[in-house]
Amino acid sequence: MLENTSETSHVFAAVLARVQAALEALVADESLPAGIDRSRVLVEPPRDASHGDLATNAAMVLAKEAGQKPRDLAEAIAEKLRADAWVLRVDIAGPGFINLTLRPAVWREALQAAIAAGSDYARGTAAGSPVNVEYVSANPTGPMHVGHCRGAVFGDALANLLAFAGRPVTREYYINDAGAQVDVLARSAFLRYREALGQDIGPIPEGLYPGDYLVPVGRALAEACGPSLLDKAEAEWLPEVRRIAIDMMMAMIRDDLAALNVRHDEFFSERSLIEGDGDQVGATIATLRAEGKVYQGRLPPPKGAPPEDWEDREQTLFRSTGFGDDIDRPLEKSDGSYTYFASDIAYHKNKVARGFLDLIDVWGADHGGYIKRMQAAVKAVSDGKAALDVKIVQLVKLLRAGQPVKMSKRAGDFVTLREVVDEVGKDAVRFMMLYRKNDAVLDFDLAKVIEQSRDNPVFYVQYGHARAQSVFRNAKAVVPELPTDAAARAALLAAVPLDRLDDPGEIALMRAVAQFPRLIEAAAAAHEPHRVAFYLYELASDFHAQYTRGGKDSPHLRFIIQDDPQLTLARLALVQGVSSVLSVGLGLLGVEAPDEMR
Repeated sequence: MLENTSETSHVFAAVLARVQAALEALVADESLPAGIDRSRVLVEPPRDASHGDLATNAAMVLAKEAGQKPRDLAEAIAEKLRADAWVLRVDIAGPGFINLTLRPAVWREALQAAIAAGSDYARGTAAGSPVNVEYVSANPTGPMHVGHCRGAVFGDALANLLAFAGRPVTREYYINDAGAQVDVLARSAFLRYREALGQDIGPIPEGLYPGDYLVPVGRALAEACGPSLLDKAEAEWLPEVRRIAIDMMMAMIRDDLAALNVRHDEFFSERSLIEGDGDQVGATIATLRAEGKVYQGRLPPPKGAPPEDWEDREQTLFRSTGFGDDIDRPLEKSDGSYTYFASDIAYHKNKVARGFLDLIDVWGADHGGYIKRMQAAVKAVSDGKAALDVKIVQLVKLLRAGQPVKMSKRAGDFVTLREVVDEVGKDAVRFMMLYRKNDAVLDFDLAKVIEQSRDNPVFYVQYGHARAQSVFRNAKAVVPELPTDAAARAALLAAVPLDRLDDPGEIALMRAVAQFPRLIEAAAAAHEPHRVAFYLYELASDFHAQYTRGGKDSPHLRFIIQDDPQLTLARLALVQGVSSVLSVGLGLLGVEAPDEMR
């Protein structure tokens, strides 16, 4: 038994603390200068697993400030670490990287800590500042398409990850219910209203939404209003038709998101910024003007093709260049109405006023050019106190057996989110939407994501969890006292002696389980939930490989040994640790951890 065994619940943090203690000892004996900045010292897995269990960059990042050669400093640090009870071997590589090999007992106790913690393993305990994650925010003009699907899954998984890491999270949807596009929606719905009343509307005119999804909206208008709207001018019927159409579109969007197990805490209306309690957009502009951040001026002619918001006239401009943007930005159009940017500034100011200084926006691939101006705006409205991280979600190419999927008849010109979920299931959609970094284009093959093979990551990870449950069921023949209840089984296995787990594959699995807390911290800090999906696939792969090793060639490595219940219990503890981490990780991605695969 090692000292400080409670630290094994987060081995990487514990080893980093040991490295820091070694550095403090060098400061104490004046081998390092007092006050040296140690904030960049890290402990990570080595790039090559053959180099050891962990590596630290301490000598590399401190050598210059210390006035020493990196390798000389590495030798001094290594000498301190070799005296540590956790450390089996210390090696210095290249110019000064320090590779550590820990005693197997560390990994065994880390496994026991993971089993004991169960669903709380790697959960953050220190609540940080509240964070607002805004995602989806699709225009309420039609059903969700497959591109929205990726942003929805990414935002939801990121919110899950941040909450698990200890951050208070608000999940927000910004309803774009102001502007020209919702007036087009209202006119399109009015056409379907006339159709519902028996009129021949002919072909859908150019510029209106052609999808059949507006047919039920037209029927609802006909049932609610009868023919009373037909004799009214557009200025009279449009507000009411727009309201009803938006409400029905948002109900459909919420239903589509629910099918994907995506939820939001807040639905914020863009129209509320200019209606209701007052004109928040105008008030925001006035505040920024009083602070010298808005002025009247002219924009210089742009190089190349002029952007949509450029006009050669005196106009109201936000001084965004003072906050990191390339040019200043207009806030009012020539007709006196607000630009989209002006509304977005007021909306983000509203977020700051609600107490959010950490903001994350999940945007589509076509909004990359909007990032700098919005980050500049957040700095301006918060006096630099708030930070905005924009995560761009790239396009999804929908395929079936390698061939592009044709467009949806119901939507008119795209494949809907609901069609994809209904065909392959939410688990396949969610996992595969996260099994690539958000800013990389994703090929989503409807045929491949339902294959039962190693080449299908979602199946392979879920099968890992199901296989673990099968091992537990089969183990009852050798260990009759093994509880069927998951919590009771975990409590039993957390106390099992693990000294006989000494096979390299078993040690590797224990190391993989012990990496989970660090993985959660790093993924949450980087706002990258795809790291969880990658990790789970690697963990499942290692588990399947160890299971396979216990086949005909190496029966002594099987998880269940018929005449050795004690060794079986130890190996069941290993299976429990893997199973628990797979379950927690899949839960963060919003994917089921099945007990059986059919």
